[in-house]
Amino acid sequence: MKLTQARNLSLCLATLVLAACGGGGGTGPGSPATADSNSASSQQLSAAAQVGEQIFSDTTLSVSGKQACSTCHARATGFAANDGRATPLGGPNMDLPGLRNTPTLMYVSFTPTFHVQVDGTPVGGFFRDGRARSLADQARLPFITPFEMANANSAEVLSRLKTRPYFAQFVSVFGPAVAADPDQALTAMGTALAAYQTEDPDFHPFSSKFDAFQRGQAKLTPAEARGFALFIDPTRGDCTACHPAVNPSGGSPLFTDHTYDDIGLPRNWSIVANQAGSTLPYVPANGTALGAPGYKYYDMGLCGPLRTDITTTSLCSNFKVPTLRNVAIRQHYFHNGVFNNLQDVMSWYVTRDTNPTHWYLQQDGVTPDIRFNDTPVAYDANINIVEVPYNPFLAPTLTPAQINDLVVFLCSLTDGYDPAKPSAYNYPAQCQSAAQAASFNQE
Repeated sequence: MKLTQARNLSLCLATLVLAACGGGGGTGPGSPATADSNSASSQQLSAAAQVGEQIFSDTTLSVSGKQACSTCHARATGFAANDGRATPLGGPNMDLPGLRNTPTLMYVSFTPTFHVQVDGTPVGGFFRDGRARSLADQARLPFITPFEMANANSAEVLSRLKTRPYFAQFVSVFGPAVAADPDQALTAMGTALAAYQTEDPDFHPFSSKFDAFQRGQAKLTPAEARGFALFIDPTRGDCTACHPAVNPSGGSPLFTDHTYDDIGLPRNWSIVANQAGSTLPYVPANGTALGAPGYKYYDMGLCGPLRTDITTTSLCSNFKVPTLRNVAIRQHYFHNGVFNNLQDVMSWYVTRDTNPTHWYLQQDGVTPDIRFNDTPVAYDANINIVEVPYNPFLAPTLTPAQINDLVVFLCSLTDGYDPAKPSAYNYPAQCQSAAQAASFNQE
């Protein structure tokens, strides 16, 4: 279970709703940058990043010829999924379902290397289970994952890369040895993709309304201000326990502490691997010895099946805390994509323990299941039950009207706000409906 985070929010609780609570800071990967340092005019892509940009959108590098990095990480949805599915399709014929919801690539370059703190808290790493130590490792692995781009090995990747019009540019950047060494070539591809995601401001623009508010260039609406107060209130939303609204290193907040947690999500039965009778060859029968609720397969995060180096059972079913930046333009939420809108997300958070039969259902979608049915009972002790808003013996910490306000605030974390043209801010549909409801509730 994730340890309670130090909040240090007392001086922001009063001041951030009324004024900025930010400041300067370092820039570059691992040191969160300020918005000014990531403006398009301040950077030009390196030669490696230019190669990475071409690789990022090249479907020819997959066995199917239909999948690239950009297929699963679409710009329109904050470099997250844009296919309406909880998990993506891939493989040689684009018909093999993935195991997890596609994470956003925005702000991912600021993720620290995976490590375990002295108190036992795991932090950092890439993918939802932190199995990749670097952004470059994360970028190269999908090329040889059977249910993604599906190349058999690095040699097959290189054979495809050699047919591309930018291959000479790739060799010029990384040296002639990459043309003859498949492993070195695949490593260089990861390096190029990491350079692109690190250098291109589109991956970390810090251009949300909240950023403008922090810089004193915008004011929060009454609903946004109320939502933000709930967001940072340790007795109501308590969102900052995992999604800090203040960057301890200075600069703009990332709205993640890069730690891991098991929050007891409902099982998502739309994931093929979760369904009874699934015969996908890359899905292990890892649940048969773990007891109730008796399902054959569980995604146990840090403990597998995709990560294999952690044997500490107290970390099983823990997944990395994602950034909340651009959360309102994602199509599905959490590692299993069980929810597709922020209203349900927030309602689940505050009624998980007070109304479990509404959320925890068997595969028929009607019959109540045991609580926390996506975590085997053997690991129930790992589930976070001590932090607000989890409250097994209390009423929900937020009312429906307050949930609307909180959603409206989360919408202010969407990039693309121009202080000179506030009316042009492209609010997602769920933000518009939440704002209308919040306004109606105050009339």
